[in-house]
Amino acid sequence: MSKSISEDLKDVLLAGIGAMAVTAEKSQQIVEKLIKKGELTVEQGKVLNEELKHKAKDKVKDAISGSKLCVDAVIDNIGKMSDEEIAALKAKLADLEKKPDAEK
Repeated sequence: MSKSISEDLKDVLLAGIGAMAVTAEKSQQIVEKLIKKGELTVEQGKVLNEELKHKAKDKVKDAISGSKLCVDAVIDNIGKMSDEEIAALKAKLADLEKKPDAEK
């Protein structure tokens, strides 16, 4: 069970990094187009691109931090659950693990 959770967290992290990379790449392309059209100077383009990269990094950090907080909250709440609630949770997790990835 914990292996699945760690794999899911790894996937979230990798998705965030991928999103940041794509955002940086696309923002660079947009800035370059604006520079070619003469709507931005090269220096303004560099500044804008750096701002966009910084904002993208902040969003990814926030998402990762939020995911960790959610996992921590779930773990804290499991300690407060009754034996019946834990058994029901285990059964639900077992059902989810049996389903193919496409259905999750």
